[in-house]
Amino acid sequence: MSPDERPGAESKSSSIQSVLLASWSSLQHCQAETPERCFPEKKMASGNPKELDPGSHPAQIGEGTLETESVSLAVGEGFPNAISLSFSVKSHSAQDLNLQLQEVARKKLWALENDDKDVCAVFKELSARLACIQAQENRFLLSFRTVEEIWKFSTYLALGYVGCCLEHLLFSPEYWLNCAQVDDTEITVTVDEDCMTTMYLGLLLQEGNFFARATLTVPAEEEEEDLKLLKNELVHVKDIGHETKWEGTSLLTDQRGLIHVTTIEPLPHPFYQWFLKNYPISCGISKEISGPDSLQIGQGRCTATEDHRGKSWDELSYCKGDILEVIGFLIPGLRWFIGKSTTSGIIGFVQTKSVQLESCESMRNSPVFFSEEEISAFFQAPCNGNEVYYSNLLNEWAQTDITSVYRLDGFEPIVMYPQRPPDAAVHGHKNGWMFENWGKQSYNSLCTQTDSEKSTPVAESSPSTLEHLLLPEPDDLDDPKFFIDLNAGHMEDCDVFDPILTFLNQDSYVPHFQSLYDLSFSFLSSTFYGFTSEEELVVYLETSRNWAKRGHLGWAHIRICYLLGRLCVRKAKFSQARVYFEEAMNAMDKGFEDLPLLTSLHANLAAIYLKQKMKQKFLPMIGKGMTLLACLSGHCFSSETELEVVMYILREAITVSNTTMEIRSCFLIVRLFLQLGKYDEVLPFAERLQFLNAQLTSQVTSTYPLDTMPFLAYLYEKKYVPHVALAAARMYSPSNIKSGFTPIWRAGFILANTSKLLKAQEKSHNSISALACFYLHCGLSFSHEAGTVSTEKALCALLSKLYLKYGMLEKAVHYSKQAVALSKVMGEEEAFEASLSLGWLFTLNNQPDKTSEIMQYLLCSLRQTDSVTQDGVVHNLLAIALKREGQVQKAAENYFWALKKAQENGNQRNQAIALANFGCLITSLGAYYLGEYYFLQAIQLYFELQDGDDTQMELVHILLWLAQSKLERCKAEEGIIFYEMALAIALKTQNVISQLHVTESLCHFYSKVHPDTRTCILYHEHQVLLLRQLQNREKEGHLLQDLSQLYQSLHTPRSLKQALDCTKQSLRIFIDLEEIVKTAQAWLQAGRLYYQMQENELVEMYLQASIETALKPKELHLAMGLYEEAGDVFFNGIRNRHQAVEYYRGGAIPLARKLRDPQTELRVFNKLAELQIGLHNYENALEFATLAVRLSVDEIICKNWLPFIGWQLCITFCKCMRWLKTVT
Repeated sequence: MSPDERPGAESKSSSIQSVLLASWSSLQHCQAETPERCFPEKKMASGNPKELDPGSHPAQIGEGTLETESVSLAVGEGFPNAISLSFSVKSHSAQDLNLQLQEVARKKLWALENDDKDVCAVFKELSARLACIQAQENRFLLSFRTVEEIWKFSTYLALGYVGCCLEHLLFSPEYWLNCAQVDDTEITVTVDEDCMTTMYLGLLLQEGNFFARATLTVPAEEEEEDLKLLKNELVHVKDIGHETKWEGTSLLTDQRGLIHVTTIEPLPHPFYQWFLKNYPISCGISKEISGPDSLQIGQGRCTATEDHRGKSWDELSYCKGDILEVIGFLIPGLRWFIGKSTTSGIIGFVQTKSVQLESCESMRNSPVFFSEEEISAFFQAPCNGNEVYYSNLLNEWAQTDITSVYRLDGFEPIVMYPQRPPDAAVHGHKNGWMFENWGKQSYNSLCTQTDSEKSTPVAESSPSTLEHLLLPEPDDLDDPKFFIDLNAGHMEDCDVFDPILTFLNQDSYVPHFQSLYDLSFSFLSSTFYGFTSEEELVVYLETSRNWAKRGHLGWAHIRICYLLGRLCVRKAKFSQARVYFEEAMNAMDKGFEDLPLLTSLHANLAAIYLKQKMKQKFLPMIGKGMTLLACLSGHCFSSETELEVVMYILREAITVSNTTMEIRSCFLIVRLFLQLGKYDEVLPFAERLQFLNAQLTSQVTSTYPLDTMPFLAYLYEKKYVPHVALAAARMYSPSNIKSGFTPIWRAGFILANTSKLLKAQEKSHNSISALACFYLHCGLSFSHEAGTVSTEKALCALLSKLYLKYGMLEKAVHYSKQAVALSKVMGEEEAFEASLSLGWLFTLNNQPDKTSEIMQYLLCSLRQTDSVTQDGVVHNLLAIALKREGQVQKAAENYFWALKKAQENGNQRNQAIALANFGCLITSLGAYYLGEYYFLQAIQLYFELQDGDDTQMELVHILLWLAQSKLERCKAEEGIIFYEMALAIALKTQNVISQLHVTESLCHFYSKVHPDTRTCILYHEHQVLLLRQLQNREKEGHLLQDLSQLYQSLHTPRSLKQALDCTKQSLRIFIDLEEIVKTAQAWLQAGRLYYQMQENELVEMYLQASIETALKPKELHLAMGLYEEAGDVFFNGIRNRHQAVEYYRGGAIPLARKLRDPQTELRVFNKLAELQIGLHNYENALEFATLAVRLSVDEIICKNWLPFIGWQLCITFCKCMRWLKTVT
């Protein structure tokens, strides 16, 4: 099963977490933990954590704890400063922790602890502030300063972004290149929810202005200033400085008064607080929505449970037992739905309480809130490119310059990591993880159809608006057009207006009316023409209205009034618009034949009533307006003012806790904002929609009927939060919904956005991040099944480039072969490029014979063409392959032809590469002087070029060749000039990889070829800086040890301090990497340096730390060697030499005996004897010498003691000749 076939394969959060911040009552007896208890802080070697106090007092407000009797308004005391966020790496297949990857993540976190700017940047995108990293505990401490920050973070946490972002941060390219591992692994995160709740409520109190619910009914008190409340009533509360009461305003009655703090509970969702503050309520609460008994939206038919006689034309009359067909949706909690009598065929409003919900056919077995038509239309909303856009982007990224630019022998500029990753990283590919079936087919079995034959691409560009998606498509014929003639004579002629009146008087909706109702006012250009200003059109429509009234043309009258009202709204003349809309409503007596018009009239009129705060008119009509907006799928918005109505619906849904209506209203808001292009404002509602929809539907099924993740990814991309944008795209699981986003979209989006995460040293033209690997594979599988050959070939080429970049040449060759097979279907030009790429990869993979075979074939095919550049490219690659095969003469001939072709074309870069390659060939034969001549010619040409970074990298490579040739001829002074020139160019281009290669050569030069300690130190320090940029901690640690040795060799007080500083830096790194041997050696080296610096009080501390590092994991052999080396510090010194005895006698010898290592034991006895002689302790010397002799005799190793100088000295000084003779 492919990854896209498995539900939720890429979801990096096990489920949508219900991040409902705990209730106010949960804090009534809350006691905040002390820092030591909540967040045990462990200091890492790589840096001290930032100071913080997550809260060391009980959750207090003012003087006392938060109790039901009283709550003080003095806030801020006792609330935590930070919350803990823990992570764990889990395996889907094992259904348990992946301990190996958990350790990898922990080590990476240790490395980041010393330089936490990347971690801070990620959490900044997630609206959190990093307070501390506790790598040993797999934990972060985060802080928040505002309610908005904690709201956004809790949303990102619930949507699964936090775990995805941590994967970007903690996993290396080796992980991302292992597709099977990526598919099987996820990082799950947990937070201290109680602490987060406490912090949220503390921030609310600090602001002193929030929304809450009444927890019980509050009757009228004796005090007039107290506010009467009903249970669950929504109130807005403010801090007025009173000890036990706050000021409250009821959202139901708009009344204001004082409220006891014990009778309210803040709304648990920060989104509600934000929304209600930013979109304040007017006109009160209509009570047209109630809390639903069910989340299930109904469709189909239902049975009437009582008789009903309609009170107005728009209400349906029915009898008990009648079968009614639901038009659109039946939403529990709404007072009305639109029904159709199956007996009379009449449509009208039906009271929800009058039907039996249980008999209504549900849309699906799980809560679903949208029709398939709505979902399909929604997926075509304006977004940053569709599948065609990203297919083109993938093709663009797959292109190379190999058909026009020669290759330098052995040099590939995109290769970042020439070392092959561990076998574990490649394990997921070895058996064709993504292509088990396809890989078994021969290339000849590939289809030969063109893309146009095989696929049906999506439209070339995304639509700018949604109206054409949300209403039925018009006929192919153009819309009727009407000429505006304001001639005085014509205005009095009824026949002049007959065409427009006939068109508008149709008694039902027709597709041509779409332009009259859409948001963009397209009727101004598509339906009417000949007018110079909108005022002229208004005069024309006014006259038409009069003729319609005279002729009793009801529908024409209604639609003209509607158009006039719309034009007034466009000019912000709301009072005049209200008059027109009310006239249209009063004239309507059978509006259900044109539901778009009926809905738009209700929405526009209600919006004006809201804007003008006409509560008496607004409340009676909003109930049916809600029904038309929420229950009919695909409403066509006609005005931005409708937004206020939808916002009102959302507010009322929040007030009564109707989740279904909250989802539907959020959906309408998102649609309207997207149509208006208000991307900053749409984001909170899109996030809320995704959260609610996913939270409710995931309880039954793992897939969501409406997944807004692609739109969220697009919005995050516009906000430039690349980690969050990628997380949203990765969380999206492509579905089979018509017009939905496919794996091609996801692969292209991720590829485009991962480039924003690349480090500066990795960025180059079309550089590909390893993070995209899995999604490129998914896209490749999809494109193969869909038969889109060009996209399939592009993805193969991209995967080949990606594996080449990370040194996985076998995989690069594999996908290059696939690209060649596919390109043969596409055409000769594509096949030629793919074949060149494959031949070059064979060369890099030490398979020159295959390269030669391909190039010989290409040369034959080029004989019929006059392409000079392509001919030269082939000759150059053939020469490189022949050189590696040992065919020097043929290689030289092909280099000559490559140079000649480049000269014919006037291509200086290709000339330079051909000359350099020829020089490399000659120097490999020992003709260094002649080779240098060609190198210098190539360098001169490069200096004349003004091209980009790739040419500069090639120049650096050639300068290194030239410098090495100079050294071979013992021209060190000239060689160093070219080394330093290469470094200068690498510095200019800011290419870290080139700088590292040159610096390594310079370090070798000044340490081995032309020793110069101070200069060598200079280049070692630069190399350390480069490794830090590459975040290669292990190599940095080893290099710091070398640098310490160099400083130590200078033997000055200052150099010893610098050596100690380097040693301590390496010590921190090895501690973080948990390398026991290197850590112990670094402790020991620090002790040696302190001894040389005469810091006697610190020497033993560091030596003991070294030994304890080995003893703790019971590395006894290591500990034995460290005891001896620690003793050697004093033994080889001139101060405190007697302290060596403790390490030799008390540590090394017992461990040597325990480990049965007589060689070490004998060596230490010899050192002890010599040490005691030097200290003039002859009796002790004799004792140790005797033990050494006995050990040698016991082990029958006489050669070990006979020549021992210390023993001979003992003979002289102790004058024990007789005893000596006895022993011998």
